[in-house]
Amino acid sequence: MAAWPVLEWDGERTGPLKGIKVLDMSTVVLGPFATLQLADLGAEVIKIENAAGGGDIMRRAGDNPTGDLGPIFASLNRNKKSVALDASIAEDKAAILALAAEADVFFHNVRMAGMERLGLGYEALKAVNPEIVYVHCAGFGADGPYAKRQAYDDIIQAASGFAALFEMRDAGRPQYAPTLVADKVSGLFAANAVTAALLARANGHGGQFVQVPMFECFTWFNMVENLWGNTYIPGNGKLAYTRSVNPRRRPYPTKDGYIAIVPYVDNQWERFFELAGRPNIFQDPRFSTYEARLVNTAELYATIEESTALKTTDQWLELLDANNIPAMRYNRMADMFDDPHLKAVDFFEEREAKAGYRYRSMRHPVHYSATPASIYADPPSLDADRDEVLGSE
Repeated sequence: MAAWPVLEWDGERTGPLKGIKVLDMSTVVLGPFATLQLADLGAEVIKIENAAGGGDIMRRAGDNPTGDLGPIFASLNRNKKSVALDASIAEDKAAILALAAEADVFFHNVRMAGMERLGLGYEALKAVNPEIVYVHCAGFGADGPYAKRQAYDDIIQAASGFAALFEMRDAGRPQYAPTLVADKVSGLFAANAVTAALLARANGHGGQFVQVPMFECFTWFNMVENLWGNTYIPGNGKLAYTRSVNPRRRPYPTKDGYIAIVPYVDNQWERFFELAGRPNIFQDPRFSTYEARLVNTAELYATIEESTALKTTDQWLELLDANNIPAMRYNRMADMFDDPHLKAVDFFEEREAKAGYRYRSMRHPVHYSATPASIYADPPSLDADRDEVLGSE
């Protein structure tokens, strides 16, 4: 496994959101993934954790050196400050409202009825800070019949039609993707919503209430390409993008592994078949145009598989790179640490925490020339920043 220089916390925010203060009452994955984007971009994110419940439940998920920094929690909560409060206690609720009075954003993924019972709904926050951007990550939009239902990644993958893609592709049972894709996609929608609302405020529109409904966000994400034949009315009734649900859309076998190859335009396809020693195939009317290839995707992928098995991965990469045909080596998860591109851009960083343990972090992937994102604080232990945030007694 690759070794990188060990980096230490540097304490400086440099991103484009420097100067923005976010109160974050979100937990698990969706909300913390959203506020991680804001924190990496320089916002001061104060993570308010439930003192009565031992903080964010993800603190206790997975092996970790401290007992309260589970690996997913650590990945999602760097660059944040932690304060443990119990909003059902008058003193702690008052502390939250006092912080909200000075904040730019109040962010949570608690069901709204619960927040209103606690006196932390939008109107209560607006009363102490009319300019606040109040962001509620909900399972379902408030105007629909599912509004009061709970939502988790599996629930949304199933309800959105996303799990059905596996059934359509494999002619078997529906499946969940082996990643928390609905949580993370919805988190990106939420981070985008925060920045859009802040821009609107800067343009004179004031604070506002923003709801980010997970079901609608992920269904939108899923259906962009998968409306397909139902995009136009009456349409042809065919749902799901033909190419993406084809069971042969997968890395192709080589003599010594697998490879991803995506010739896209006509001249790339023609050249690929020449390199494969089968130049006449491009003259086949099933494959000679983009429209024909789309209709005959299964046969096209089968033909590629027959060709790629004749050379090694390195042989193919050399040929394809020389001929400007998009291709990449297939990597298993453990291979990512040794990927030469990721090493060159210092994507994985090994860091020395103030508490003495070492951990691996990933650099923020977006580049800003004037206001670069940065990692300036380790993931916090529960209530680690109480004195700084609330003031010492």
